[in-house]
Amino acid sequence: MIMIDRPASVTPDVTALLLDTESLDEFLLAFARSALDLAPVANGCGITLEREGRPVTVSSAGANAARLDEAQYGQDDGPCLQAMRTGEIVSVSDTLREGRWGAYPAHAAACGARSSLSLPIAPHTHTAGALNLYAPLPDAFADADIASLRLLAAQATGAIALAQRISDAQEFAADLQAALQSRTVIDQAIGVIMGQQRCTPEAAFEVLRSASQHRNIKLRDLCAELIAGITGQPPISEAIQPRP
Repeated sequence: MIMIDRPASVTPDVTALLLDTESLDEFLLAFARSALDLAPVANGCGITLEREGRPVTVSSAGANAARLDEAQYGQDDGPCLQAMRTGEIVSVSDTLREGRWGAYPAHAAACGARSSLSLPIAPHTHTAGALNLYAPLPDAFADADIASLRLLAAQATGAIALAQRISDAQEFAADLQAALQSRTVIDQAIGVIMGQQRCTPEAAFEVLRSASQHRNIKLRDLCAELIAGITGQPPISEAIQPRP
C-alpha cells in the first residue's frame, strides 16, 4: 500500500478545538483527525469511551477504526480496552506476530491493520477511554512522536468531560424549551374550553385529557389541533419561533 504523507503538525490545543466546534460530535471528530495529523503513519483513529460500564467508539476517522474497536468490544479484550483499563500505553508492532488478545490480532491483520497504538484517556475515572491509532504497515509507530500523542490524550481528559457537560446542558435547554412550548399550547386550549363551557381551569384540563385518551393522541397535539381549528392558525408557540 502506498502511504500519502501528511504535513507534520504540532500538538493541537484541545481547548481551542472545543471552542471552534459546535457540538460534541464535531469536537470528537476534530480530535480524532488531530491525532492522525500527529501520526502520519496511521490511516485510522478511533476514540473509545466508557459509557454505563460499556466501551463505545464515540468517534472515528480514517479506515476501519470503528470496526477494529468494535471487534475488541465483542470479545471484551484487546489493546484499546487494555489501555483504557490499565491506564498504560499499549503498542502492537505486528498483528501477524501478536500472541495477545485471542483471535483479535488475526482479525485486525485481515482488516488491513498491521500495527496499532492505544493511549489511555482519563484513566481510572468514570469517563475512562482510549485513543486508538491503526496503521497498515508493521512497526509503523516505532518512530512516532509518543510524547505529543500522550499530551494530546492527556488534554482530552478534561476537554471531553467539558464537551459532554456542554452537550448535556444544550439538550436540557432544548427539552425545557419544548416543555414550555407545550405548556403554552395547553394553556391556550384550556382557555378556549373555559370560554366554551364556562368551567374552571381544572375542569377544562380534564375535558382535554379525556379527549386525548379517547382519541389516543398526545395532549399537546390535541390542543394544537383545537386552537388551529378555531383560529385557522397554529398556536402562538408554533407560529413564533426564536431565530437561531
